[in-house]
Amino acid sequence: MEQSWLSIIPFLIVIPIAMITKQVLPGLILGLLVGSYLISPSLIGGMETMLGYVVQALIDENNIKVIVFLYVFSGLIGMIKMTGGVKGFVEKAAERITTKRQALLLTYASTVGTFSAPTFRFVTIAPIMKALLKKVKMSTMELGFVIETTATPIIVLIPVATAFVGYMVSVIQVSTQTMGVTTDPYSLFIQSIPFNFFAFVIILLGIYLSFFHPSHTDAPTQMDDEEEDDDWHDCHPAVSKDLPTKPLNLLVPIILVISLTLFLTWWDGHTEGYSFFQAFIKADVLEAMVVALLITLVISIFFYIIQRFKLNKLISSFIIGGNELMSVIVLLSVVWGLSSVTDDLGFSGFVTAHTDWIPIMFITPMLFVFGSTVSYFIGSAWGTWGILMPLGLSLASVADISLPLMIGAVFASGSFGAFASPLSDDTNTLAKILDLTVMDYARFKLKPALIAAGITTVLYTGVSFIF
Repeated sequence: MEQSWLSIIPFLIVIPIAMITKQVLPGLILGLLVGSYLISPSLIGGMETMLGYVVQALIDENNIKVIVFLYVFSGLIGMIKMTGGVKGFVEKAAERITTKRQALLLTYASTVGTFSAPTFRFVTIAPIMKALLKKVKMSTMELGFVIETTATPIIVLIPVATAFVGYMVSVIQVSTQTMGVTTDPYSLFIQSIPFNFFAFVIILLGIYLSFFHPSHTDAPTQMDDEEEDDDWHDCHPAVSKDLPTKPLNLLVPIILVISLTLFLTWWDGHTEGYSFFQAFIKADVLEAMVVALLITLVISIFFYIIQRFKLNKLISSFIIGGNELMSVIVLLSVVWGLSSVTDDLGFSGFVTAHTDWIPIMFITPMLFVFGSTVSYFIGSAWGTWGILMPLGLSLASVADISLPLMIGAVFASGSFGAFASPLSDDTNTLAKILDLTVMDYARFKLKPALIAAGITTVLYTGVSFIF
């Protein structure tokens, strides 16, 4: 079915359904189902085809590694929370903060130990800042904005030991496979990092507003005098009074997983005979990440048992933590299947035949603007990446645009939605911890997010003349 117009039907279904329902998964499933019926147009045949695509995606060796990484990483975070690692970090840090500048510096510096996932950032740094809010004289919304600029925008730029890496590499891999590109997907991810312009712009904007812009101390805090005595331990279960205070239970696993990932990545390339720097480039990074994480998990369990934590509670917290990402694993499975369906329907050929009229310098900025709109209305960076990466790489192939540039633009568009959308997990989680009204907080940060998006669009237009 090369160059078949039928190949765009799944996308014409996925995007509107996702935007209407405010949910990514229903649109993806319906798109996969329709695509399967286009390939096998019979009552049973379509269902069998859909099942076949999903199963085929799940038995792929690299896909299984991604699933293991996501589940184990989330499970490890669950154990860290249960053993008081997060609470301990919060308690110790709060003891040393007396001024706004110190609080802001801590917010940025703490990224070193808490960059694994946005929610993890929020439950470690937001309670500290909430406890100090009266002392440092910041508005709650200003505080939320500063914290969020140190979450997803920074995490998407970190190439190791985050909950994002496995997923981001996976959506690149499945998109390049359908195009027949043989370049290592992790290498493409590394090369795309400098082109995630929105992340860099919003981080710099956050630093400017934090340290060089007059504070909006007259803005409503929603934490007035009658709430002054509220205990920040109640803002999230990870910092509950009932938990022990053990900061090492956070620091040891994080340091282990980062160190082991770097070492095993180098070791994998070293055993193949490559030089020091080449070893990192040529290594099987996904394999190294998974193995490093498994070793960290085993060592962490022994570390916690020595502290007299019960094994059954450790296992329970691991499973609860891992299950928090089951929705993401289901999402990935459908994304993998949908990508295969559209490839078999001739999506790449269709894009090649019908998009050559678009001026090359406008393709990347247009995709960023389109992706940002989609991500804002569905509130999911990961959903946006899964939907748009095949389209972006197909356009890049047709127009001979740098793949890292286009990948960076797709990741940037999803990052915009995760930051700005009132539907995103980031917005809702942080608003809940800080006792903010979600829509008020989302409106507060929309203006700086749009400014950053405008600058990003200009940057993509300018860079498109070079690449």
